[in-house]
Amino acid sequence: MELKEILKEERRKHGYTQQQIADKLCIARGSYTKYETGDNTPTLENLIKLAELYKVSLDYLAGRYKE
Repeated sequence: MELKEILKEERRKHGYTQQQIADKLCIARGSYTKYETGDNTPTLENLIKLAELYKVSLDYLAGRYKE
């Protein structure tokens, strides 16, 4: 699975909206939306925040391992 799919799946699984995640990352909702569509890639800092939020590893977000 690709990063964009993992981000969308984890967000939905945890019951967050795109706006809520964008707020947690201190970015615009449109910027976060681009992560889920694959039009942009999160910075390492934001990947770490997302991994901590969802309690998963960076390897999982990268699609390397299943959690």
